[in-house]
Amino acid sequence: MIRIGEVAERTGLTPRTIRYYEEIGLLPPPSERRKGEHRAYDDGDVERLNELKRLRDLLNIPLDELKELLEAEEARAAIRKQFRETDSDDERVRLLDAALPHVDTQLELVRHRLEELRRLEAELVDKRKSILARKRELAH
Repeated sequence: MIRIGEVAERTGLTPRTIRYYEEIGLLPPPSERRKGEHRAYDDGDVERLNELKRLRDLLNIPLDELKELLEAEEARAAIRKQFRETDSDDERVRLLDAALPHVDTQLELVRHRLEELRRLEAELVDKRKSILARKRELAH
């Protein structure tokens, strides 16, 4: 088990951020923690925090959307587990149907970010053209 200071070092997050992620449900609460005792983290918590940080930085999405993205991923992971454990084709079809809405949720969030990035790219291309045009005008 790992104390919060070490988790902060291993993830690059502050202890305050780690506590906040736990408070808003991005990091599950500890299974056993007595009142007044420090929270002990495990490698799974560190992996989850690293993934949260990666997605937050990569997608630059609000925490509520990040939570939605992760909840969809957790639901898909549970479905994958059930899929591997069954031999029934009918059950597998049902599980695949259950996975689709979760993938759609994730796609919607990612596509929204892509749209924003495309808009920003177009703005920067226009600014670049404008700067080059002004530069040409000044050169003549």
